[in-house]
Amino acid sequence: MSSVVDFHNVVAVAGGFPVLAGLDIEITKGEIVQLRGSNGAGKTSFLRVCAGLIPISDGDANVLGFDLRDDRRSPRRYIGLLGHDNHLYTDLWVREHMEFRAAATGAEAGDADAALRRLGVTDRLWSVPIERLSAGQRRRVSIASMLVGRPQLWLLDEPHAALDHEGRELLDEILLDAASSGATVVFASHERDLSTSIASRVVTLRGGRLSEDSGVA
Repeated sequence: MSSVVDFHNVVAVAGGFPVLAGLDIEITKGEIVQLRGSNGAGKTSFLRVCAGLIPISDGDANVLGFDLRDDRRSPRRYIGLLGHDNHLYTDLWVREHMEFRAAATGAEAGDADAALRRLGVTDRLWSVPIERLSAGQRRRVSIASMLVGRPQLWLLDEPHAALDHEGRELLDEILLDAASSGATVVFASHERDLSTSIASRVVTLRGGRLSEDSGVA
């Protein structure tokens, strides 16, 4: 199986503090990997390093075939990142934002509409400014923004945050579909139910290092 994320003894520093401290991990195409660990274990930092937002200071890190020491920017076009911040243009209407995202990723306007419908964002909300949406509605639009870009690597930090039960089920279905189509999913979550339902592998971090790995299911 082809490697999508391949880290060997990776050290990363943010704000003068080592957030990854010699991390070794390999994730292959089509896996759904859950990251666990206490606050400060390195889960969010690992996602941000994979997305090219935090540079590495030592070790070898490859994502989607790109060496992150030499090039942190190129992999981003193939990555979808969902963090605690939804990264939405809140002054735009929902559909305006989605059309912008579609154009930025080479998708069609119809793809944007389909992504909104997949997330249960009804037509009546499309002409509503994002700033007027509820937290759950904003989360759905943010996920739709990822979906329309068809990322090869999905990186999600506490992906169920702000979603109701229906929204959580929709997201689970989307992640399973993405993996079955050959994408790779890595998410940080404390939810054990989520791992048993969709994760093919559970990885525990501690102090910026690999602590436990359930192995590929």
